Amino acid sequence: MHFPRLPDWLIYAAVVVALLIAAVGRQERADAPPPPPPAPEAEGAALGPSSPFDPSVVVEVSDETQPGAGTAFSIASSGVWVTARHVVEGCAQAAIVVAPGRGVAARVKIDPQAETAILTTDGGAAPLPLGLTTGLRRGERAFHVGFPQGRPGEASSRLIGRENLVVEGRGARTEPVLVWAETGRTDGLKGTLGGLSGAPALDAQGRVVGVTIAEAPRRGRIYTTSPETTARTLAASGRSLSELPGAPISADNYGRVADDLRRNLRVAQVVCLTS
Repeated sequence: MHFPRLPDWLIYAAVVVALLIAAVGRQERADAPPPPPPAPEAEGAALGPSSPFDPSVVVEVSDETQPGAGTAFSIASSGVWVTARHVVEGCAQAAIVVAPGRGVAARVKIDPQAETAILTTDGGAAPLPLGLTTGLRRGERAFHVGFPQGRPGEASSRLIGRENLVVEGRGARTEPVLVWAETGRTDGLKGTLGGLSGAPALDAQGRVVGVTIAEAPRRGRIYTTSPETTARTLAASGRSLSELPGAPISADNYGRVADDLRRNLRVAQVVCLTS
């Protein structure tokens, strides 16, 4: 029996169709790729306003004041400083350390609604520039300059977002704070960052965007006051909120910048005496 000869173009077409069917069949039998992970909030996105629905972190504050030390920074050359509230609250006497074994008495004014305190001394140092009205973005860097563990040191971080600080015990309140992921610290500095409380959080332009108030070592987190809270504290105390230009800070030079700030007493150690 003889079959009619098929045209060449029809043979080629049949071969192409067969190859396509085989390819599709292989794709359908292949394992499906895993689903993509949930998309994180875009780095670089503007940080929104604080909300009561932000996550919360709870801290318990004892009614008993213990002697200790922290960090303060100058906001006026006449002798006005900012530190963290818990560093100086309840102190019989607070003092700014100006040289080894030598300090100047500081008068303390606590913000009753925030983890911030204003110190005043007779004479001071050049003020740090403020950046409290500049919008922040997720992922931007901050540099925390002070006296962790009672010694000169610093840490760097990147902004994660906002949380609500819930204080239980003395000074009970809730206030919005910023949460930063620690990205680096002084060589050889291990363990707690205690003593860095009250340190300025400086942006990449060298401007204060908050006050360092706490850490969560296991999570690698650093907490600061929010710019709005700090601005309100300064305004309530009659301080100017003028935005001064700063000097750029980066991961490469923040150690040198920090040393200069401490050497010029623009960032200083503050001690709390209980008797």
